[in-house]
Amino acid sequence: MKTRRLICLCFAAGLAVVALAADPTGTWKWTTRSPNGDIETTLKLESKDGKLTGAYSNQFGGTAISNASLQDDGIAFDVVRDFGGTKYVVKYHGKLDGDTIKGTIEAPGHDGGEALKLDWNARRTPGEKADDAKPKTGPAPH
Repeated sequence: MKTRRLICLCFAAGLAVVALAADPTGTWKWTTRSPNGDIETTLKLESKDGKLTGAYSNQFGGTAISNASLQDDGIAFDVVRDFGGTKYVVKYHGKLDGDTIKGTIEAPGHDGGEALKLDWNARRTPGEKADDAKPKTGPAPH
C-alpha cells in the first residue's frame, strides 16, 4: 500500500513539474533580422484556464495575438497586421523550454510570392511577476 501511494505521489509531482515548466506567462523579447534591419519585438503572454492570450508589439505598433495554442511545450499563435489596407498574417510556432522559446516565423511573401521563414528565439524577461505580464486591455490609464 505504501508503495502505491509513493508511486501516485511521484506521478502527481511529475505532472505538476511539467505543468509549471510549460507556463508561458510573462514578457518575451526577441530580435528578428529582416532585409530592412533588425526588428525588436515584445510579446506579453498569459495562460489562464487552459487559454493562451497575448499582446504583441514592435516598431510597427501593437496588436493582440490570435489562434493561440499551447500543447505540452509547443506554442503557436498568429499576428494579424494591416499595412496600407492589406492584412498580413504572420504565424509563429515554437517550443517552450523554461525561459526560452525557439521556433519559426512564417510570413507572407512579397507580392504573394513564396512565404518567408525565419528563426524565432525569444527570451522571457527575468524576475517579472506573472501579474505584471498580463496583457493590458481597455483604455490606457490617465
